[in-house]
Amino acid sequence: MLYYLYEYLTDQGIHIPGLGMFKFISFRAGMAVLLSLIIAVVYGKKIINYLRKKQMGELVRDLGLEGQKQKEGTPTMGGLIIIIATLIPVLLFTRIFNVYIVLLITSVVWMGIIGFIDDYLKKIKKNKDGLSGKFKVIGQVGLGLIVGVTMYFHPDISVKRKYADASIVSRNNVEKNFMPTEKAVVSTVPFVKNNEFDYSGILFWMSPEEAHEWAWVVFIPIVIFIVTAVSNGANITDGIDGLAAGTSVVILLTLAFFAYVSGNIIFADYLNIMFLPNMGETTIFALALVGAVIGFFWYNTYPAQVFMGDTGSLMLGGVIAVLAIILRKELLIPVLCGIFLIENLSVMLQVAVFKYRKRKFGLEYAQNNRLFKMSPLHHHYQKEGYHESKIVNRMIIMGVLFAIICLITLKIR
Repeated sequence: MLYYLYEYLTDQGIHIPGLGMFKFISFRAGMAVLLSLIIAVVYGKKIINYLRKKQMGELVRDLGLEGQKQKEGTPTMGGLIIIIATLIPVLLFTRIFNVYIVLLITSVVWMGIIGFIDDYLKKIKKNKDGLSGKFKVIGQVGLGLIVGVTMYFHPDISVKRKYADASIVSRNNVEKNFMPTEKAVVSTVPFVKNNEFDYSGILFWMSPEEAHEWAWVVFIPIVIFIVTAVSNGANITDGIDGLAAGTSVVILLTLAFFAYVSGNIIFADYLNIMFLPNMGETTIFALALVGAVIGFFWYNTYPAQVFMGDTGSLMLGGVIAVLAIILRKELLIPVLCGIFLIENLSVMLQVAVFKYRKRKFGLEYAQNNRLFKMSPLHHHYQKEGYHESKIVNRMIIMGVLFAIICLITLKIR
């Protein structure tokens, strides 16, 4: 909103000292992360006290983990802190009519509502199972459908690719180095020299024109799968104090960097990557979310004063997925969101191995010979005797390692 105020005052010939800073994405991004952090830290305590007053405490199942019963009654639904602290700076400092910002705000609200309903049913209605799994999936599929259709059909979403002919180089006007703006359903393939993957190529039996026209048949289901998988991955990772929040900050900072260089034609030219018009605004959104999550992390570190609940974890996973998709970096998700993937796989492997051993050797053998002592993986390490803080810190370090691998894909091909 403040950007539009700046434009209006400028058009009216009103010049206020310092107001011109609002035309710079870097300034607005800095202000957004600062404001979101302040809101989360200052008002987070009031939200926690309100949740405690409303008896929104966590009901902890006895899993035989050290210190588990001490968490009984800790307020949940803390994802509300993240949502509020994100949306206020985004509304103030971004160009809110930008199609990418609209998509991201929709993602926050959409997944936040799904998570809130789940937490509400668990705490207020005393339904220990919360929202049925199929309804969660329907909600995730719905968001994936919205994102996929918008990415494919919206006229404001396009890419600019560099000319393959290396002889076409303009230092004074880098825009000459890029082809005219085009509609394309493409992604970035890491560690590959000509690293653009066009989804229409999957329809190899069609002519190029037909394949481009029908690429949405492939693209939209893939988007739905990614949104569902990453959202569930973040939800599973949210099992011990600070784990989901800490790993998400690393992921979001990486995506914010990708947003900035992809939305800046000078950096896109230097790094020889796709230029995504109007993408720069998403840097502000990503950093506002970073500030909100860090502010929440203030209260979520061990011993946690609040849990994010599904209100926060489903939302964070969904937004991370959408950010990666609009940045054309969805093929980097298995690496960038490596912690989410590992946590997800640990659950899937635990179930698969248990079923196999039960069928092969019987129930008693399967129960006494599990692949992990408990899944997800962070609970396995708790059973091994590792303290929560050590598990969280080491997984965040692993997340940083994964993020660095993703960043070097910009140059190593």
